[in-house]
Amino acid sequence: MKRLTTVCALLIFFSTIYAQEKLKLSVIPEPVSMVAGEGNFEVTASTVIEAAGNDSIKKIAGDFAEKLSAASGLKLGVSGTQSSSTNKIFFTSSSDKTLGTEGYTLTVTPASVIIASKNAAGAFYAVQTLYQLLPKEINSKTAITTAKWLIPSATITDYPRFGWRGLMFDVSRHFFTKEQVKQFIDEMVPYKYNLLHLTLANDEGWRIEIKSLPKLTEVGAWRPKREGKWANTLNPDPNDPHDYGGFYTQDDIRELVKYAADRFVNILPEIDVPGHSLAAVASYPDLSCTPGAHPIYEGKPFMNWPGPVALIDNTLCPANENVYAFLDKVFTEVATLFPFQYIHMGGDECPKNFWEKSAAIKALMKKEGLKDQHEVQSYFVKRVEKIITAKKKKIIGWDEILEGGLAPSAAVMSWRGEKGGIEAASMKHEVVMSPTTFVYLDYMQSDELLEAHVYASLRLNKTYQFEPVPPGVDAKYILGGQGNLWTEQIGNMRYVQYMMWPRGLAVAESVWSPKEKKNWPNFINKVENNFDRMDVAEIKYSRGMYDAIVSAKKENGKLMAVIDKEIPDLDIYYSLDESAPDKFYSKYDKPFGLPPDVATLKVITYRNGKVAGRQINIPIKELEKRVGK
Repeated sequence: MKRLTTVCALLIFFSTIYAQEKLKLSVIPEPVSMVAGEGNFEVTASTVIEAAGNDSIKKIAGDFAEKLSAASGLKLGVSGTQSSSTNKIFFTSSSDKTLGTEGYTLTVTPASVIIASKNAAGAFYAVQTLYQLLPKEINSKTAITTAKWLIPSATITDYPRFGWRGLMFDVSRHFFTKEQVKQFIDEMVPYKYNLLHLTLANDEGWRIEIKSLPKLTEVGAWRPKREGKWANTLNPDPNDPHDYGGFYTQDDIRELVKYAADRFVNILPEIDVPGHSLAAVASYPDLSCTPGAHPIYEGKPFMNWPGPVALIDNTLCPANENVYAFLDKVFTEVATLFPFQYIHMGGDECPKNFWEKSAAIKALMKKEGLKDQHEVQSYFVKRVEKIITAKKKKIIGWDEILEGGLAPSAAVMSWRGEKGGIEAASMKHEVVMSPTTFVYLDYMQSDELLEAHVYASLRLNKTYQFEPVPPGVDAKYILGGQGNLWTEQIGNMRYVQYMMWPRGLAVAESVWSPKEKKNWPNFINKVENNFDRMDVAEIKYSRGMYDAIVSAKKENGKLMAVIDKEIPDLDIYYSLDESAPDKFYSKYDKPFGLPPDVATLKVITYRNGKVAGRQINIPIKELEKRVGK
């Protein structure tokens, strides 16, 4: 019996060692260098957390101890002095110049975890990496005392590729509360984002208190409630109560700015002008070139594309001096609230058909020698640039501000593909890349039969291909990149999360990690690891990467089904007889012809014998539309 007990003990010992060796290093975004070591560091009740340095680093250590204590049930504190403990987590300073202001080294051995950085930001990002090395239970809102708190041994050196690593959150189309914006910040910082672009004014609402212009929030922040499909709404009724919306007081903004700064995030405010200004002209109708009342946009289409050609004038009037006085008041107050060096003036999708009819615009063109409406907008942008620079801020706008001539000091955010960014960089202007082709996170992320319909699709694999520096462009003019989440159709935080993740993970890796470190198969494994972590954190995400990609082609006049996949080890099954397919149905291996009596192609994916993606039911008429797409 004694011999048997000894054997069992040895088996348990070696199985524990084996389990420890099997722990994987999984970090998003991928670090500059990450080398696995032997064994694991275990956090226990006797673990000591020590923080040398300034109060900022001590606070980061304290926040780490608090989160780890809450998730594990262990009572962990922070000491400011070094000890001889053989089980400690230690924050220290580094003299390594290659780390810059946001870099760090993280060294994990069975005896210690050492975080070294030049600045507090580096320590903060090291902790975000450490959270990903800890078990998924670190994201639990309640203590899980049964978990084993192991951190795999590793040596990590890390620093960002770009200084501008952003996400845009549109709070104008649908209003999101101060607490929801904080939640958005909390969900972006684990992936080392450092810039939150808030769209605060658009056609659907004005979201920031301007004390010198009270009607902006008394009128412009509210509209009738619409709960169904976007752009499927009723015509505006003047009797509808305007009780849907909201705004941030200036105290709210100060609180958000501090909350973000405590997490090393800057907030970029956007006031979109001269187009997308219905909320402003609804509040102050004299700002428009078109006389009369202007309703706040509530979802009913009012623009024809391409163009754009407006059915309702949603622009500020560049020929009206009152507009510039108005904007001076707005940007004076905005500049005092946001310490970030840039203010975003929008400038996108400005329809000019109402300007073309305006006598005031014609007079302005004659007076200033403006050849066309693009030069009218350029005149407006240059006037706005002078207002913003007078506030000691830099101006940035969407790439339409290039049209008619770019303002001298303006930075460009390139959204209509990469062309605008390439042009601005060639003119030696600063550029932030955010092209629709890769980073518009409000686009559908799977088959349009499964998603809320938007005018374009963007799969995870395509987002992962985002490269902020286009070929031939001088990288010194590229500040970085960001993903954009417009919220016309997104009215709640669960929907925000679904659209943001996992594509937001792909953007994060594109703006932080070295270009040569990006690896799609490895990234997918890391995404799945994060799915488990998001499950614990109760964050919603899309599993669209498991869905089949269905298109069609014609061969000799016959309709052929073409099915692809994003994940290499998926198996695809289909049915033609209206029944729901499973793994016992026909397995797809190459394009096949569809018999004339088939009404619906049904497709599903499996992985390791289990259902992976959603079933897609595609009517043949729909498949005909996909030929050649």
